[in-house]
Amino acid sequence: MHKPSSLRWRLLWNLALLLVVLMLASGLSAYWNGREAADTAYDRTLLASARTIAAGLSQRDGTLSADVPYVALDTFAYDSAGRIYYQVNDIHQKLISGYENLPGPPSGTPRTDDYPALARFYNATYKGQNVRVVSLLKAVTEPNMNGMAEIRVAETDEARVSMARSLAADTLLRLGMLAIGALLLVWFAVSAALRPLERLRTAVEERQPDDLRPLPLVEVQHELWPLVRGLNHFTERLRGQFERQAQFIADAAHELRTPLAALKARLELGLRSNEPETWRTTLESSAQSTDRLTHLANQLLSLARVENGARAIAEGGAQLLDLSQLARELGMAMAPLAHKRGVALALEADEPVWLRGEPTLLNELLSNLVDNALAHTPPGGNVILRVTAPAVLEVEDDGPGIPLEERERVFERFYRRNQQVAGSGLGLAIVGEICRAHLAQISLHDGEQAGLKVRVSFIAG
Repeated sequence: MHKPSSLRWRLLWNLALLLVVLMLASGLSAYWNGREAADTAYDRTLLASARTIAAGLSQRDGTLSADVPYVALDTFAYDSAGRIYYQVNDIHQKLISGYENLPGPPSGTPRTDDYPALARFYNATYKGQNVRVVSLLKAVTEPNMNGMAEIRVAETDEARVSMARSLAADTLLRLGMLAIGALLLVWFAVSAALRPLERLRTAVEERQPDDLRPLPLVEVQHELWPLVRGLNHFTERLRGQFERQAQFIADAAHELRTPLAALKARLELGLRSNEPETWRTTLESSAQSTDRLTHLANQLLSLARVENGARAIAEGGAQLLDLSQLARELGMAMAPLAHKRGVALALEADEPVWLRGEPTLLNELLSNLVDNALAHTPPGGNVILRVTAPAVLEVEDDGPGIPLEERERVFERFYRRNQQVAGSGLGLAIVGEICRAHLAQISLHDGEQAGLKVRVSFIAG
């Protein structure tokens, strides 16, 4: 089974991923900002170089010549991070000095507004290298020459890229240090915030298995109160379940011990006699006691099945069933018993009534209700099993009924109103548990003629 990750590490991991994304975005932004800053700084230098070269232009005998000062070449000829190229063209775009084939400005390149000069900046490729070029126009006004000379100065972009990378690396380094510091602070902050939860875990682990006392709320933050309340509510329900189980076991032991003791006494008494008739009487009464014990054991097992069925329903194991069909099948199965007791068993279920439930539990519910009605109906009486829409089941008998003050107690385990009537006092208790498992409502009413009417209202499927 996969072990869940730590909440602390999950928070740090998510925060680290977020910081990495922010660092990458900041690094890219710093690189492009650095590139813009480098372009601004180096463009100024390129323009200064072009102006220096333009200042050395002169006209002799109708021919334009360029006297390139040494300071211009010395400053840019061999840069520490790149290389400088220049070209001087006369008014007819004829090369008079510098490197050949230096790319001119692309069509539509705008004139820069950053400097008071007829200059255009652009990027190009020269000798397989990326270069940044400035094209400066110089007006030539001589008696026999009038036009615009062009000076181009280009620089490879190594210096600019190096400057941008340096700024980006410096930014990433600072952000990385800040991120590490932030992660450390978050680690300590989360550890401090989770400390009450750790105390809560320790308090739960150190408790004895039978210690179901509520957890205190004073030692945890306000945000953890719902969790502690949920745990306390769960332990309260668990304690109630344990108490009911303990009470049930005690009641079951009492209910089993008495008939077992009586059965053993009856058998011992029969063994002391030498009369075959006494033996037969003893065996017959023992068989009847055994039947009652078997019935009690079956009902105890039914209670266990109810709990398993309730879990199955809660886990989505309910099926779509026709309550009318279930009642019809149960009525046919119980008809011989009703005939034996001299009771007329009638079924009123004309149309299908659909609901979601567990078939075994619903059969158990029907069986207990009909058996209980047959047990309390005198010979010649009637028991009616009725199913109506949307999802209502009724079992009505002609028996003595149940007084209003006792109708709540009959759903308690092992409660019997009439000790003379055979039974274990578990029938209606089982019915109540099955109703709770199906979220159904059960109620007791007076019959139309006499006796008792039990009504169970299900949630329609």
